[in-house]
Amino acid sequence: MMSEELDCISLTVPGEALDHFEAALGSVCRAVSFFHQDEERDIWNIQGVKERGAFEAELASALLVAEMLTGQAPEIARSLVPVGGWLARTKAAFPEQQIGERFVVRGTHIAAPDLPGRITLTLDAGLAFGTGEHNSTRGCLVALERIAKRHRPQRILDLGTGSGILAIAAAKLMHRSVLASDIDPRAARVANANAKLNGVAPLVQAIRADGWADRRIARRAPYDLVFANILARPLCAMAHQLAASLAPGGGAILAGLLTTQVNWVVSAHRRAGLRLERRLTDGAWSILILRK
Repeated sequence: MMSEELDCISLTVPGEALDHFEAALGSVCRAVSFFHQDEERDIWNIQGVKERGAFEAELASALLVAEMLTGQAPEIARSLVPVGGWLARTKAAFPEQQIGERFVVRGTHIAAPDLPGRITLTLDAGLAFGTGEHNSTRGCLVALERIAKRHRPQRILDLGTGSGILAIAAAKLMHRSVLASDIDPRAARVANANAKLNGVAPLVQAIRADGWADRRIARRAPYDLVFANILARPLCAMAHQLAASLAPGGGAILAGLLTTQVNWVVSAHRRAGLRLERRLTDGAWSILILRK
């Protein structure tokens, strides 16, 4: 059961170091937010929350890498925050985001008419990863737009769905059914709730599943499009399973990897029989479009 209190990690860095320290917190935290603390001097405050006491060694290692890459050694502030307090604070700092050519992401606190030519994705910042603020999520939405211009995938899987944002976007853009999965049961519940909020509950089914090992995922293969916005190491470990589960000509959007990890991830998938079709970069993060 999740603790009623979360570890909150807070630090302040100049703009040129923002991507690296956001990536460091994002590698272990369930949610990360950042905002301008001093616009004139381009100083940013970054905050992340994770389960109490979890991933301490991984966090220390990620922060050390960010310090080495940027030459910055910010003071790390630690505190405990109630789950409800974090969500309320994050929601208040969650503005509308226009992403790519087709999408706009809004919290439920924003009441505004739909923008012409854009698909509205309504989500609240929460403990399930993916509200469009993170570079990887934004990049996946842009990659989805590009794929939709040339392909009309029928069978779609969102592996590691988090908030369900990518599954919801695919359902709204392509009017296709999407199977979404996450190893975290809370994420599956949040994704289903968000699908209902966005009017695509009949198209999006989110389940708690341990990746490709789950029979429900295996039964629906082969897939024409797979999202996997997770981390570089599990992406590499699952490369052969992804390739085996894609239909001929099928595509995959991989994210959650730093630009420094691209060659490693691409090599693993080339060995599995996939080719790199396109690479997108957003800050310190890269998004890969692969094709079978």
